[in-house]
Amino acid sequence: MWLPANGTDHETRKRSNMDLHERSIIAAQGYLELGMFRDVWRELQSLPEAMLGCAEVLELSVLSLMGEGRWGEALEIARRLRDLRPKDPSGFIHEAYCLHELGRTREALDTLLNGPESLMEKAVYFYNAACYRAQLGEVKDAVKMLGVAFEMDGSLRRSAKYDPDLVSLKDKL
Repeated sequence: MWLPANGTDHETRKRSNMDLHERSIIAAQGYLELGMFRDVWRELQSLPEAMLGCAEVLELSVLSLMGEGRWGEALEIARRLRDLRPKDPSGFIHEAYCLHELGRTREALDTLLNGPESLMEKAVYFYNAACYRAQLGEVKDAVKMLGVAFEMDGSLRRSAKYDPDLVSLKDKL
């Protein structure tokens, strides 16, 4: 097979660019896990503009903004993610969390309660809804939702002991 003088053809360059973009996304995920948000943004900025609106990149963006405490910006992107994937629970969970952090806890709870059925498969849905209900003084419902969350994921029981949103439920945990 003949190759151009630089040793690549169009398909090889295309694959190489995709590999580079995949590496940037994987690197951004790693930086996110380490809390290195500036590096997350550097990796995401290296992606072509057409990729910035894809669900995987939007989710990395919203998680990075949340990690930085940039709740308003994170809320906007969470809503874009939710609109892009209306049956996927992640956009709804992120949107609700941002609303709660912005002091809009009733709206956060409503976002979860009116989300897709796929939320019911996520322990974090029940856990976060319990947190929001506890903050709203709906203790009985909060305890029920926590029970479901703990059944689905026992490790959440440890988190609940230290969660400031659940202080009112300490004697019920």
